[in-house]
Amino acid sequence: MKKVPIFIGLIAVLFNIGCNSHAEEKHEERTYEVTNPVYKDTSITKEYLAQIHSIRHIELRAMEKGYLKSILVDEGDFVKKGQLMFQIMPNIYQAELQKSKAEAEAASIEYENTKLLADSDVVSPNELALAKANYDKAKAEVALAETHLGFTNIRAPFDGIMDHLHVREGSMLEEGELLTTLSDNEKMWVYFNVKEAEYLDYIMSTDRDKKKEVELLLANNRKFNQPGIVETIEGEFDNETGNIAFRATFPNPDGILRNGETGNILMNIPLQHALLIPQKATFEVLDKKYVFVVGEDNIVRQKEIKIGSEIQHLFVVEDGLKPDDKILLEGIRLVKDGEEISYDLKEPETVLAHLDIYAE
Repeated sequence: MKKVPIFIGLIAVLFNIGCNSHAEEKHEERTYEVTNPVYKDTSITKEYLAQIHSIRHIELRAMEKGYLKSILVDEGDFVKKGQLMFQIMPNIYQAELQKSKAEAEAASIEYENTKLLADSDVVSPNELALAKANYDKAKAEVALAETHLGFTNIRAPFDGIMDHLHVREGSMLEEGELLTTLSDNEKMWVYFNVKEAEYLDYIMSTDRDKKKEVELLLANNRKFNQPGIVETIEGEFDNETGNIAFRATFPNPDGILRNGETGNILMNIPLQHALLIPQKATFEVLDKKYVFVVGEDNIVRQKEIKIGSEIQHLFVVEDGLKPDDKILLEGIRLVKDGEEISYDLKEPETVLAHLDIYAE
């Protein structure tokens, strides 16, 4: 009675061995796709954190002390050049102007009388010169009083958008006190920092004299609807970061951009003779990139590579591969380091043609 279970168990073991043998035969018969790295002239889009500034952004301050009589604008208003924005109570300055005009009139009369006497040789030329000097001084006092009175009316120096109000009507203002800020947003200056090596590539390129066009990616992950031009580079590197600041100018016809915004500059950088491989041919171990390279003996060996740049579906390899290396394109999770495989070599051009990329 005990022989039957033993017999059935023996059949099951033999069946499993047969299945495993069959699976191993299938595994050995699998053919893997392999390709070569390829040199191409292409380009990458680099992204730089950017700060957005108005082309003109100034502080409006009180030029005279006194009570703030009226505020004729509101926060966020668009104001035109010359538009009256604030009025400081002018009474004292009007009185000073009237006093100066009266003194100037008296000096004028005295000068004219002295001139008549000088023409008749009644007074000396020195007395006439003194009367003339007093008259000129009185006229200067009038001009100064008019200037002080004019400072009680604070007008917009250019077209722009007004920011936060720092004072309220009735406030007692001191000379130089901040009232608000004004931004000219017709054009925007966008600053971004570039590493020293990238700066050198840029400045030593053959088309360095051409204005470089860039794009701006906004905080909502949408591209700004106007292209920008890199117009200037700052004079010195930051010793702490090793970066240098570039400045791009963007037109802002719709007023979308405001002073103080952030975004990312997108700069298209050409790559000459770049060694490209598909991203799917790589795998990662402890933050390092690897590929499987197939040797002349058909054995796959794990090899570390150094990635320079990333393009959609592609990596630019800086070190670790040569154009005649055969790299495993698919099935990298199915093979082991040191395993012998059968493979089908695919032309790199054919492989690239089936990737959703642009490469020249």
